[in-house]
Amino acid sequence: MAGIPQLEFPRRAGSLPGVQVLGLDELLDLAAGFSGSPFAPLRPGFHLLFTLGTGHLVCTVDDTECLVTSGSWLWIRPGQVLRLGAGTLETTGTAVLFLPHALGADAGTAIGLDQRTWRLPVTLPPAVDTPVRQTLDLLADEYRQLGLLPLEAHTEVVRHLLTVLLLRLTHLPTAPRGPAAGSAAFHRFHQAVEAGYRRTHTVEDYAAELGYSVRNLSRVTHAAVGLSAKRFIDDRVLLEARRMLLHTDLTSTSIADRLGFPTATAFTRFFRHRTGETPTEFGGRMRAAA
Repeated sequence: MAGIPQLEFPRRAGSLPGVQVLGLDELLDLAAGFSGSPFAPLRPGFHLLFTLGTGHLVCTVDDTECLVTSGSWLWIRPGQVLRLGAGTLETTGTAVLFLPHALGADAGTAIGLDQRTWRLPVTLPPAVDTPVRQTLDLLADEYRQLGLLPLEAHTEVVRHLLTVLLLRLTHLPTAPRGPAAGSAAFHRFHQAVEAGYRRTHTVEDYAAELGYSVRNLSRVTHAAVGLSAKRFIDDRVLLEARRMLLHTDLTSTSIADRLGFPTATAFTRFFRHRTGETPTEFGGRMRAAA
């Protein structure tokens, strides 16, 4: 396995730009068509939100195993690695696929689309879940009613219903919340790290690229997510390393090269310092537990 290929947003005749509402069986067909198996690692280049109607499934998000049960919700963000497992073929549910540009900029900020955290499977109390599920039903019905309204009006209705659904899910007292998106400076830093963590791991490089001092970059990062700028960068590198160790057959040397380490020894030293085990030990332990 050479790596974890990214699944780009599927283009389907008659679908709206940047939004698709699928049955879980259609999502499985999409995964199988991309990698040859619905159970292979899947790395969407888009947001994937799904909920089950019946049955349950075990899946892995990055290196965390999740049990998704009937009525629960799971949100996979772009770049995360999803691996579907036991019980998937016996379940029913609805999946919403969307790209950030499908929402307005203000809605994206209010929802927190740029947060890199992901939501564990959430099962909501009936009184809370009912309006969320009603919104999903309205979205799914409207999505399938292409032709009843002028295309521009239909697109706006779908976009607004999707926005309502995501706002409901991200503003629930019962649901875990990620860190605040933070300032514009942190947002730029976050984007720069996403684009450059394979190339450089030093705060000085990002500060120079963005036109900030190292001190100011560390200050805005700590204010946004409670971490130093260096820790934020290293956490992103570590996340990607764990993904590749679990979901690919790449050697430590190959992973080191892909993540910008000068040698496999330097990568091993970094990984052991952060996790307490070598990459080989981590990969063996995770595969044995799978």
